[in-house]
Amino acid sequence: MSLFSSQQRSGYLLMAPYWLHFLFFMAYPLTFSLILVFHKWDIYTPMQWVGLGNFARLFRDELFFQAILNTLLFLAIHIPLQIVFALFFAVLLNQNIRGRGFYRAVYFLPVIVSGVVVSVLFQQLFSQETGVLNTILFKLGLPKIPWLSSPEWAMPSIAVMATWKNIGFYIVLFLAGLQTIPTSLYESAQIDGATSWQQFRRITLPMLNPTMLLVIILSTIGGFSLFIEPYILTGGGPMNRTLSAMLYIYKQAFYFNRMGYAATLGFFFALIIFGVVLVQRKVVEREV
Repeated sequence: MSLFSSQQRSGYLLMAPYWLHFLFFMAYPLTFSLILVFHKWDIYTPMQWVGLGNFARLFRDELFFQAILNTLLFLAIHIPLQIVFALFFAVLLNQNIRGRGFYRAVYFLPVIVSGVVVSVLFQQLFSQETGVLNTILFKLGLPKIPWLSSPEWAMPSIAVMATWKNIGFYIVLFLAGLQTIPTSLYESAQIDGATSWQQFRRITLPMLNPTMLLVIILSTIGGFSLFIEPYILTGGGPMNRTLSAMLYIYKQAFYFNRMGYAATLGFFFALIIFGVVLVQRKVVEREV
């Protein structure tokens, strides 16, 4: 008698690609990274056991904590911009306007464009001498702004670029949320004489709370993985003011071949992300 029936064998066969993917691309790298945390390894020589030495080094690494602060600054600019503009355009695109499908496609287009292409595009846009923005400022008689070469302007400029790149995705989420709100609520509010602003505050925003929570969490996780934009636009400068945590971990691993230390930074940073998202969820859920 066969151990598995034909139907069970077919089921296991269908699940095999998922489990192979999980084992080779998730379980194995994660386990290997965990081993690296306790070792010093430069790829070319055998691993050396250092115990908790990488953690001791981490807490003395001022540049890593500056990279985390830079990332938090990026989030503080990026998330509010993302929510306000995505919600604004989602409300507009939810109206019965002519060419609505076209406008929705246009706003979503940057999402599918490569981050490298967008970074190169904005590198030209932000150019201090020949960029479009500074050309407009010059025509208006205003001083040029060093968008990417100034420690004060560099990270806000990157946050604006990231917002433009990702806003289409969050517009789609808000549109989906808006379309779940029963129209009867608005009809009742109109009969009671509520203005458009009152309807937005009293009906739209409260009904969008679950979507808002999702957008905040996804924006936070996406923001913490900031890498391509500073890597291409500034390389982490000027004065390490755009050095994101992910870029710093990458440099430790592939510029300096400190694989064990980079793995330690990665696990520590993952704990920070988990903690921030957990706090966000508690705060937002309390307000729902």
